[in-house]
Parts: sequence; C-alpha cells; structure tokens
Amino acid sequence: MNREKILQNYEASDDNLLAILHDIQDASPEHYLSAADLRAVADYLGLAYSFVYGVATFYTMFSLKPRGRHLIRVCQSPPCHLLGSTNIAKELIRLLGIGFGETSADKRFTLEMSSCLGVCGVAPAMMVNNQVYGNLTPDLIAEVIEGLRRGK
Repeated sequence: MNREKILQNYEASDDNLLAILHDIQDASPEHYLSAADLRAVADYLGLAYSFVYGVATFYTMFSLKPRGRHLIRVCQSPPCHLLGSTNIAKELIRLLGIGFGETSADKRFTLEMSSCLGVCGVAPAMMVNNQVYGNLTPDLIAEVIEGLRRGK
C-alpha cells in the first residue's frame, strides 16, 4: 500500500477525511488503519491527530487493529434478529472457532457484528468483505465458509 499515493488522489480538505480513511484501510493487507496512517492523514489534511482518531474510532467500519483477509459482518438489526441472526452468529462462532471482534489464528477470518446491513428483505443476513448473503441457514453458512477456505 502506498499511503502517499492515496493522499495525493485527494484535495487536502477535511471534506475528504472519510474517503481517504476508507481508501487507506482498503489498501491495507490487514484491513485496518495504523497509528502512522492516522498521523499521515491528520498531517495531510491539517487536522489534529485526536480528531482523525476520534472519527476512525466513532465509525464501526474502521478498525485500528489488524483484521483477517475475510471480514464477516453479521447483521443485528431487528428484522435480522427476529429471523434468526442469533443462530447465525452461533453457527459462525462454531465454524470459525472465534468470537465477535476476533481474528482467526491463520489471519483468514475476522468476525464482527453490524447494526444494519440494509438488506432487511433477505434477513437474516451477513456480509463477507463486500458480498451480502441473505436468507441464511446453517447449511448456507457452512457452504460460504468452506468456499472461502478453498479460495473461492
């Protein structure tokens, strides 16, 4: 990842803060923002480090610790909860051997909760990286995880 190239793609305006943070995190092999990333963004935009840190910690889409290659977010919205997201969460914990907020030892998977994925019509749902999976069942979850393990 070349943080400097990403910064050069943007005008040095605080209006670009979220987009810059997204791009830097997306370019990181471990899908997170380091302290050096936050410092570079703060310096480039002329903002206080504490402000940039506050933004990065306020939004759940950003992480300040390394995450796995596959980021799995389970929707916890009321519709997903009512339609079984608790069972979906339990199945993912069983299959991956990690809890929420954890990354597998092989750095392949990170499991997170999401307050809403915006796909209530296919509840319960999860997102793996940028792919949404809905109408989840234990069998479908096992199929998705196995596919990711095989590199598909």
